[in-house]
Amino acid sequence: MDNLNKVDVNKEESMATKQAQYVKQQKRKRMIMVVSGVTLLLLILGIFVFMMVSKNKELEESRQQVEETQQQLLAQQMQINELELLQIDGEFRQIEGQNVMLANDSIVEKYQAARAQIEKLRAELNNEKTKSAAQIKKLTDEINTLKGILRDYTARINELMAENDQLKEENTTIKNQNQQLNNRVVDMTRKNEHLTERVTLAEKLNATGLTFRSLNKKGKNEKNITKAKMLSVTFTIPQNNSTPPGEKVIFLRITTPEGNLLTGGGSFDFEGVSLEATARKTIEYANEEIGGIEIIWDVNATLTPGTYTVELFCDNFRLASRTFEMKK
Repeated sequence: MDNLNKVDVNKEESMATKQAQYVKQQKRKRMIMVVSGVTLLLLILGIFVFMMVSKNKELEESRQQVEETQQQLLAQQMQINELELLQIDGEFRQIEGQNVMLANDSIVEKYQAARAQIEKLRAELNNEKTKSAAQIKKLTDEINTLKGILRDYTARINELMAENDQLKEENTTIKNQNQQLNNRVVDMTRKNEHLTERVTLAEKLNATGLTFRSLNKKGKNEKNITKAKMLSVTFTIPQNNSTPPGEKVIFLRITTPEGNLLTGGGSFDFEGVSLEATARKTIEYANEEIGGIEIIWDVNATLTPGTYTVELFCDNFRLASRTFEMKK
């Protein structure tokens, strides 16, 4: 009996030990599972954190690339704006160089105001290290406004130049017509002058048969000029139907061998100059020949031998001019 009880006790102890070992094994398994789960979770969390860090780094690199690209685009837009400004300025200077004036210069005022605003924006951008898209867009919009003003200005200038070209063409036509008229007037004037000259020359009296003698106190010929008391000039006025009839004053000029003019006959006009006369004679001309006309000059000083020049004038014409050799 006692042995049976011992056996039962041993069995029970063995069962208890097995149960305790089983429980311990189960705890160990659970602990391993928990540790494995935590490790796996930490691993997954680590992978997630790594992925997040990598992603953030990629995003940061992408953002930097985007910013760099935007800055490059802005820089390129600035260069485009500068080139467009140079082109606009060149076109505006070209228009100004054409010396075409508009009746209303309000467009020029608008252009200058827009240009001043652009210069202000450019100065602001040059003073800033980073150019914003908004600032560049504002500058671009101002330049586009300037382009519009320039287009309007160019269009009006072209219209004005077209009108000027038409006026120039009309003026050229008028000038050509006027030149033709002037040429005709000049031609007619020359013809009239020629006709007037011919008429005037036709009206001119002539003197023929001119003689020059020295006389003594009795009115007889005196061969010795030093003894002359009077000088006689005789001539004939031929018939001329073109000469207006009426009273004619004939002026005589006698120049001595020394070049001195014998005076006493007053003065007269000849080709715009007042000349002194030696003597004068008034005749009545009726378009018929008058012969034997004589003009006497009383000698008031001793004359010298030599060459004497005798001239006759009437109606602003020189009728005759001859030289005579007078001896002692």
